[in-house]
Amino acid sequence: MKDAKKDSEMVWDQIQMRSPSGNPLVLGHSTRPIPKLMVWLILFVSVTYVVYTLKLLTASVHHTSDDFPFTLSTRTGITSPPSILNQTAEPTSPLLRHRDVREKPVVAVQMPNKPKPTEIHDIVFGIAASSKLWQQRKEYIKICDTSNFAYTNRQGHRSAIRISRIVTETLRLKMDNVRWFVMGDDDTVFITDNLVRILRKYDHTQYYYIGSLSESHIQNIFFSYGMAYGGGGFAISYPLAKALAKMQDRCIQRYPGLYGSDDRMQACMAELGVPLTKELGFHQYDVYGNLFGLLAAHPVTPLVSLHHLDVVEPIFPNVTRVEALRRLMLPVKLDSAGIMQQSICYDKSKSWTISVSWGFAVQIFRGIFSPREIEMPSRTFLNWYRRADYTAYAFNTRPVSRNPCQKPFVFYMSKVGMDSELNQTVSEYERHHVPHPPCRWKMANPGALEMVIVNKKPDPHLWDRSPRRNCCKVMESKEPGTMVVNVGVCKDGEVSEV
Repeated sequence: MKDAKKDSEMVWDQIQMRSPSGNPLVLGHSTRPIPKLMVWLILFVSVTYVVYTLKLLTASVHHTSDDFPFTLSTRTGITSPPSILNQTAEPTSPLLRHRDVREKPVVAVQMPNKPKPTEIHDIVFGIAASSKLWQQRKEYIKICDTSNFAYTNRQGHRSAIRISRIVTETLRLKMDNVRWFVMGDDDTVFITDNLVRILRKYDHTQYYYIGSLSESHIQNIFFSYGMAYGGGGFAISYPLAKALAKMQDRCIQRYPGLYGSDDRMQACMAELGVPLTKELGFHQYDVYGNLFGLLAAHPVTPLVSLHHLDVVEPIFPNVTRVEALRRLMLPVKLDSAGIMQQSICYDKSKSWTISVSWGFAVQIFRGIFSPREIEMPSRTFLNWYRRADYTAYAFNTRPVSRNPCQKPFVFYMSKVGMDSELNQTVSEYERHHVPHPPCRWKMANPGALEMVIVNKKPDPHLWDRSPRRNCCKVMESKEPGTMVVNVGVCKDGEVSEV
């Protein structure tokens, strides 16, 4: 048994001492040089691979930049040398051999310029007429006969059909570079700079129907709260006018019982699915009496139009209506954006409230009134049915105070000019002398003042910012009987408070 065991151990030793190929394996110190050789071999192969890869990537980047020969500039947009754009790079790198050598070169495309803002020459007004040329032009009117359109409203006149088609007929004149059609009555006065400011807010390539409502709640109920009143004026974008022209005649036939032209226009807009975009600066002024309360507390929006000036009193006292409008145009020429804009401030030392309607009037009240009260129009006018009914208006109003101490002292604009050295307008407001009942309040009397001078820098970009009233501040005056007020953009943290 021992011999057999020895024989098996010898056989096992022989197996362990040989490799699978039959070569004897050397044990002990002779096995160490083999791993070192393998390590050096692996390092050599790895370094060679890395170096070759880096060279290949460098060549790839170089040829790729040749194939796309344009650069980007943050100042001038995309630029590309013409001599390079007309070439096609041959792919020499192995990574670029898959590219089609017939591929067209990349061409840098200049982005289209932003459309220019709307100007007055982009607007067509459907208003003017000439009595001198009536004899020869009335034949043109006869050609455009409206007798084939039914009209059944007993209170109106069928001329409303003709008026409602002015936009369509004007469109057919095919005038160039028209963006907007603006309608108004022959007694509508437009502040054209502010009209342009309003229209610039909107994309003239889209459908827009822009205007405002009547001041009369009953009128809006009778006609529509979604209708732009023609007397206050309204604007229609060119694409919408084109769409209207295609269907207006059919539309008019469906509404023979409507009263006027503007409600027919709104009916067609409803069929086109275009709502009224309301801009409060268009004023229908369906009121009687004195517009003072409305103008002295104009909403925070550009004054665009005035209407029914033959119905109401002149906006400035003791002058004709035409003279009053001419006076209003003086401050409009200097700062159209700021015309009629209200500012509210206080003279703390005298406990007075001052309301400035720039270019129109200044009011001084005894006592402290909150801006919430002063920004509401006082009811110096009657509604369209000649009644003093405060529920008849489509906006908030406040009564004319019966307290003799709270009756405002009014100063109307009489003169305006430009101080070129200070780059500011200087407008003078003279006191309107009317009887004031005696007041028993023990405070300073504004009746001692005869003039208010208002300094204001022109601000043509007023409506490019978010809507906000200007602020005002009472300044020290060296002239007796004169108050000096500065009006301008509110400073950071400035508030109308005592």
